[in-house]
This record gives sequence, C-alpha cells and structure tokens, in this order.
Amino acid sequence: MIHSYSIVPMLSVRNGAKAVEFYKTAFQATEVYRVEAEDGAVVSRLSVNGAEFWVADESPENASFSPETVGGGTVRMILTVPQPDPFFAAALQAGAQEIEPLAEQYGWYVGRVVDPFGHHWEIGHPI
Repeated sequence: MIHSYSIVPMLSVRNGAKAVEFYKTAFQATEVYRVEAEDGAVVSRLSVNGAEFWVADESPENASFSPETVGGGTVRMILTVPQPDPFFAAALQAGAQEIEPLAEQYGWYVGRVVDPFGHHWEIGHPI
C-alpha cells in the first residue's frame, strides 16, 4: 500500500540511453530502474540524491514527444541543491547550454540551462 503522495516528472527524449548518461554526468544522477527494449528504447528512473525523475524515449504512438520533435518544451525542471555552482558547471561541461547565468533573483540563487535534449533546468536554491 502506498502511504504518501508524490509527483515525479517523466522526460521524453529522442535518445534515452544517451540522455541517461548525460544526466549521470551533469547532475550526478544514479539510475534506480531501467527497462530497455530490443530496439534500444529506454525507460529509466533516475535519482539526484533522492530527487527522482524518469527519462524515456519519445513514443508518438502514446502521444509522448520530445522537445526536439515539438520545437520546445512546456515545463522547466527545477533542481534545488545546496551548492548550485558545481552542478551548473558540470551541466555545461556535459553539453548543456546556458540560458541564464547563476545569480541572485526573486529570493533565489539560480541559473538556467537547456540540456542537449531540449529540457530546461533551473539549478539553484532559495536564499
């Protein structure tokens, strides 16, 4: 029986296996669960120090499209960490592009990157 509630995002991407490796490198994610189809499509549950999200290859037959396919995303991921600077730098080094540099704004120390698969990530913490 489940005794708690949670909302956990699932990110659709064009290359699930490559995306999993990116998130491991960029965000120190660990792979908690993985299913891989014969054609190489992946569904994986990842954890960044207990903060979980899923990554899956897009499946148009299930109306699940990547930002690359639809020309952009509709959701920003917010990764709250005690020390944003190393995470932000690692994301850039792993292949993300900077959208907004780390700075104090709206009561947060936060910056934004877009990963190689089109998903936007705000990395920071409240001040």
